[in-house]
Amino acid sequence: MIKGFGGIFWRTKNLDAVKKWYSEVLEIEIENWNGTLIKPQLGNETIFSFFAGNDSYFPAEQQVMLNFQVDDLNETIKHLEQIGVPLAKEKEVSEFGKFIWIEDPDGRLVELWEK
Repeated sequence: MIKGFGGIFWRTKNLDAVKKWYSEVLEIEIENWNGTLIKPQLGNETIFSFFAGNDSYFPAEQQVMLNFQVDDLNETIKHLEQIGVPLAKEKEVSEFGKFIWIEDPDGRLVELWEK
């Protein structure tokens, strides 16, 4: 029945700061309607997964975690360093890929993943 995700939507108390941060840090072109269309690329996958309430993978007070796929995590880290965005957690390498985490202006942990 489900064909894919139609979007990710959430509320923020500081819309302008959040739009600017996602635009500058993750280079997502935010349009006048406060969003953007991210077209899937060949080989991309979208994971839909549940975590137990006491799982420590991301903060318990954060109900949802964003995970963005990147082509080259090392290049992403260089970009983040150049614009002064610190890593919230150090790089992790596992059988699932390479991961880093940063925090957005709302304090939301955002995961960046190279498959």
